[in-house]
Amino acid sequence: MASLWDDLESLVDSPSYSAAESGQRGTIKPKANFDAEKDAAALKDAIEGLGTNEKVLIEILTQRSNDQRQLICKAYEKATGRTLEKDLKGDTGGNFEKLLLALITPPAAYDCHEVTRAMKGAGTQDCILVEIFASRSKQQIKALKDVYLKETKKDLIEKLGSEVSGEFSKALILLAKGERDGSDSVDVGKAKEDAETLYKAGEKKWGTDESKFIEILCKRSIPQLRQILIEYKNISGKTLQQSIEGEMSGELEELLVAVVKCAKSLPAYFAERLHESMKGGGTDESTLTRIMVSRSEIDLLDIRAEFKKLYQHSLRSDIESDMSGEYGDCLKAICGGDD
Repeated sequence: MASLWDDLESLVDSPSYSAAESGQRGTIKPKANFDAEKDAAALKDAIEGLGTNEKVLIEILTQRSNDQRQLICKAYEKATGRTLEKDLKGDTGGNFEKLLLALITPPAAYDCHEVTRAMKGAGTQDCILVEIFASRSKQQIKALKDVYLKETKKDLIEKLGSEVSGEFSKALILLAKGERDGSDSVDVGKAKEDAETLYKAGEKKWGTDESKFIEILCKRSIPQLRQILIEYKNISGKTLQQSIEGEMSGELEELLVAVVKCAKSLPAYFAERLHESMKGGGTDESTLTRIMVSRSEIDLLDIRAEFKKLYQHSLRSDIESDMSGEYGDCLKAICGGDD
């Protein structure tokens, strides 16, 4: 894997967040001639018939955009007097149920519920917090916080502050506050200065000044960060990722490495996460579900392409060999073609 993250040549031309946000690279597109009432009626029959017709559930819920699924939910409730969520919970189970529920949840609410789940119980599931706050755009993070406030009447920043601590908390909260610069222009001189600052705060220093890393990595714009990565390697001979991995540990290291990877290539970051969720003994279904659903209308086509490039086989073939039953069928439907 090292080679992927060490190559900085492609950085300058690769598209940034904004290109993906437009949703041109998703596997799921809005259905033409969409009819919410008709879909709701088909779902009702699939659920109420003798034994659930899972094929129909999969076909409808994976071949409509999230906006269309929201309209189906409204039509379903109007037709049956029950929510689709409640009926799916009563009629399906396990990971398949969780995947269907994820599909009918608006994206910001889904992110919000995942963050809430990560903070539940004793200790936090930092890997979920890292993934979401490192990879989401400012707009996505704002939408997530709005849902959190609406649903809990609490402020997410305060909640995070009470759940995580230390330098990790500082970095996470900066990202959650959405303080990243949103501009598209690059100031090479400023990038050189920042790279120099990072070099002095890490490699050249006994002990690491983590606050400098946090400040720069969590506030600079994505195009600016990419330039900093290039300048840093020119100054230090190492990639910034290598320096962070050498200088830091624990959750802070995990978060800052994720920020660097996401700045370089969101699709490659998610391809790597998907691969890790399936390799080895057990499968991390919750990560698999979250990434497949949350990227399905943004950049899953690019993630598939990166996956193929990195691992020499398709994402779909990995899902096929790793997942069975309705859960596997539903994931394959979201994944789309075989590369």
